[in-house]
Amino acid sequence: MAKTKAVVVPNKVLHIRASYLYQAASYLASQHLGPDVQNDQATHKDGSKSTSENVCHTASIRLISDLRNVTSKTLIRMSPEMKQGICKICNTILNEGSTCSSEVENKSKGGKKPWADVLVRKCNVCGTAKRYPLGKRQKRRPLRMQTLEANGLEELGGDAVS
Repeated sequence: MAKTKAVVVPNKVLHIRASYLYQAASYLASQHLGPDVQNDQATHKDGSKSTSENVCHTASIRLISDLRNVTSKTLIRMSPEMKQGICKICNTILNEGSTCSSEVENKSKGGKKPWADVLVRKCNVCGTAKRYPLGKRQKRRPLRMQTLEANGLEELGGDAVS
């Protein structure tokens, strides 16, 4: 029997580069100053952030913009988790609590429709809100009616006359 060939991923080097850029950006975005250094340098007299925290944030933004350039020029798709973790406007990594806030909203009448739940992630840097549906996508109405009719016929023993 012949040996099976290994699966060849096209543009493997580019996938590795994109993954590395994302990991480096998320690491830099999560960096915080230690408690002893934070007291001395965390805020200046005018209330602005410290320079080391600013450098990490700007380096993270730069890496994310490089990631977007690499993936768009080479036509590589980013995973949905990666896309949802990056702000489209300011290229900031969205970390819950520090750079973004999340809430679930339901704008249906009285919030009665559970399939209308939407996760809203708001970037604290630029104020942009991104919305993601939470529930499973509903079937189209004709397909829902067919399943309801099929369930109704089974319950009645299949003797129902249309």
